[in-house]
Amino acid sequence: MDMDAFFAAVEEQRRPELKNKPVVIGGSGDPTQRGVVSTANYEARKFGIHSAMPLKTAYKHCPHAVFLPVDMEEYSRMSGIFKNVLRNFSPVMEDVGIDEAFLDISANEKSSEQIAREIKERIGTVTGLTCSIGIANNKLLAKIASDMQKPNGLTIIKEGDIESRIWPMPVRKLWGVGEKTEAYLKSISINTIGELAAVPLETLLEHFGRSYGHYLYEASRGLDDSELVTHWEPKSISRETTFQHDTDHWQTIAKNLAGMTRETLTELKERGYMCKNVTVKIRFADFKTQTRTKTMDELTHNLETLRKAAFYCLGNFELNKKVRLVGVRLGGLAKMEND
Repeated sequence: MDMDAFFAAVEEQRRPELKNKPVVIGGSGDPTQRGVVSTANYEARKFGIHSAMPLKTAYKHCPHAVFLPVDMEEYSRMSGIFKNVLRNFSPVMEDVGIDEAFLDISANEKSSEQIAREIKERIGTVTGLTCSIGIANNKLLAKIASDMQKPNGLTIIKEGDIESRIWPMPVRKLWGVGEKTEAYLKSISINTIGELAAVPLETLLEHFGRSYGHYLYEASRGLDDSELVTHWEPKSISRETTFQHDTDHWQTIAKNLAGMTRETLTELKERGYMCKNVTVKIRFADFKTQTRTKTMDELTHNLETLRKAAFYCLGNFELNKKVRLVGVRLGGLAKMEND
């Protein structure tokens, strides 16, 4: 289940005057400032605007679009509402993001199509929003199906549909195939999922290694035996900020790093964790990115210890050019023991 242009849809519901206008959500909502597109509604997508595009580029594509800031508090609230709806249909749910989830309905006596229609109706009633649902016998195909008839789609993929409906699709439609893999596959004349499925396993292992090669071989055939993950533990907690103007002012960089360290520590404590290492990330004006990590002798959630570790990392960068972005990540997490 995938909500349709979720952030933008929430904003359109709050502001009916936005209906039928191109709406772009991202950053502070100011396209003259640095930031990237979080969501664009379907009207904006007609102009070539898409997620992760710089706001300045989106503005060039469509200057008359309505640009709005990200309101994560409201989106999270709405996310909680529709996910409670899903839990009423099955207790076996994998939460895969603020706007989507996998649901195991195999124990439900109703037909999968009937359940999907009831979910869509119920979500529409309680939120006023639409969603797209993909139904299949595994997560991989359900994910692909959910994107096939957006917005407000309902797509069922059966085992016999792989060759006729999945194989003609571009390889990028496969879960886990990103821009770089797509470009490499095209360089060896593989453009569709069907063309990928025709490649012998040995060839894929040679090009992509054992793990990813096996994945591509099975995924191109619609095979996926992964279970729904109903509970997970975070591996790290992080924050990062992009400066509106590249800077070589050490105090500015240090102040932001200190602030983000406090924020990550607050979240760490709220979730009931301690951490073993601190990593600082610096992206320079030329987009080259470097990281430095400090590992502590023992698990901690002490602010002064983490602050010193972060500044130890910062001191190991050669800040001989302007900085575009700074970030901090707390890793090696472990649950705090209750007394």
